[in-house]
Amino acid sequence: MPGQADIAVVGGGLVGAAIGHGLARGGAKVVLLDEGDIAFRAARGNLGNVWVQGKGLTSPPYADLSRTAALAWSEFAARMKGDTGIDLGFRQQGAYYVCFTPEELERRAAQLQAAEARSAIASGFSVASAADLRADFPMIGPTIPGATFCKLDGMVDPLRLLRALLAGFQARGGLYVPSARVNGIYHDGSCFRIDSAAGEHRAERVVLAAGLGNAALAPQLGLDAPVRPVRGQIVITEKLQPFMPRGVHFIRQTADGGLICGESSEEVGLDEGTTRPVLQNTAQRIVTVFPFLRSVRIVRSWGALRVMSPDGQPIYQQSARHPGAFLVSVHSGVTLAPFHEQQMAAAILAGHLDPTLAATFSPGRFHVQDHRAA
Repeated sequence: MPGQADIAVVGGGLVGAAIGHGLARGGAKVVLLDEGDIAFRAARGNLGNVWVQGKGLTSPPYADLSRTAALAWSEFAARMKGDTGIDLGFRQQGAYYVCFTPEELERRAAQLQAAEARSAIASGFSVASAADLRADFPMIGPTIPGATFCKLDGMVDPLRLLRALLAGFQARGGLYVPSARVNGIYHDGSCFRIDSAAGEHRAERVVLAAGLGNAALAPQLGLDAPVRPVRGQIVITEKLQPFMPRGVHFIRQTADGGLICGESSEEVGLDEGTTRPVLQNTAQRIVTVFPFLRSVRIVRSWGALRVMSPDGQPIYQQSARHPGAFLVSVHSGVTLAPFHEQQMAAAILAGHLDPTLAATFSPGRFHVQDHRAA
């Protein structure tokens, strides 16, 4: 039977790997239990945007959390490269959210301006006219009226990020266990016992960062993860000469020249498939933005599932029933990676979440009406 760890992290995706890396860097003996590639990995559908625009439009705490993480990304990426030798492909030169009608542009600008006024941390957003866009993209489509721009937005290769986090975690003594789907967790009075497909593991503390799997695991520890799958469909083009000095919200040019594109959002349960109408709509929007891409070949497409809470914001919780058990459920695993690797890991090492953070992002916010009715 494996020895007892200080902390077990359930979930080996971007969120769990970031927390695990931070815990190991803090000196803890950590075991990271990863279901493996059979899991519904949200990273498969992640464009790799480090994104601030639109985050927390009606929630200043979430807006500020996203902005804090975005501001930390440059140092974080440099440190990860220094520790592991893996270049994350991070760039933070600002990015555009392209609008397709003047009405959409006006509405979005008003929303971002209102959110900016409520937030403590400035995002540096601005409105870009069609002429402004052409300065960066001379080939922009003639019907595009403009975009919103944010200097804090950037991009990173999410798969390189995951690789670097796991490599750094193991280099710092962390135990990575693949093919370890967790079936059950309980506390025996002295430690947490975790029943997985790779055997039983014991730990003084446990962190649930299993994405959609948190929904079933959380109640076992007195926690609550009301998350659901939201499908996004992705298309990849053939390799092209570099032409994007900055990102567009649903189009990113990768280091090898291919475009990764997608912005669909579908409530279809645990279905990772693709559908012709959605892919056709994505292709049409791509060529509306960049008409010259009409002749470019799409070489791959797939579907992936996001981890979504009822309001789209993170869920952070520690268990009152089982002290030492923590829950982290987010869909912004890329943007929030520095926060999870640093502040969240430090809080777990200390044994308690920041009270303001825990209150703001508690799953209890979804049960307010229930409490009032009672």
